[in-house]
Amino acid sequence: MDAQKQDAAIVSLLTQNQSALRLYAESLMPGDPHCDDVAQETNTIIWEKRSDFEIGTNFKAWAFSIARFQVRKYRFKQAKDARLVFCEELEEIIAEEMTDHLDDLSEHHIALQACLQKLKPADRDLIHHRYFKKTPLKDYAAKVGRSIGGLKVTLHRIRNRLLLCVEKRIALSKEAQA
Repeated sequence: MDAQKQDAAIVSLLTQNQSALRLYAESLMPGDPHCDDVAQETNTIIWEKRSDFEIGTNFKAWAFSIARFQVRKYRFKQAKDARLVFCEELEEIIAEEMTDHLDDLSEHHIALQACLQKLKPADRDLIHHRYFKKTPLKDYAAKVGRSIGGLKVTLHRIRNRLLLCVEKRIALSKEAQA
């Protein structure tokens, strides 16, 4: 295969597996705000090592091994930090479990994205503010002229609707596969 076709295949595989890679890195770095940086560095390394990958073999396994190495590299750099650091044995167990369950997580992630799109714009904005901007709810309450208590009730209702929507989409998907 010529280099241009190899590059196109790698771009396609990387695009298809982007959310799985991100979730995998996040599972190895729970709660760490630098997860996006490590995932981006993983993408860079995958691209640099693209000629090492043999088309037709398991891209996800290859990419996950690079991601795991990048997480270790990040942890080594952060060793002076007082954060929780997993021992290698626990890290291996988590990595294996995540590899086994990542397809389910990706399916849930896709379902959640679809369900978020079904929300009213105001509800989607509230969810975005609460979970992606990570700023205090009181700031958003002041911005939209609502009470914090009212927003909490609305968030609870939205989360319940999202849960039901995701569960329904997953069930329909499993029925379609059966």
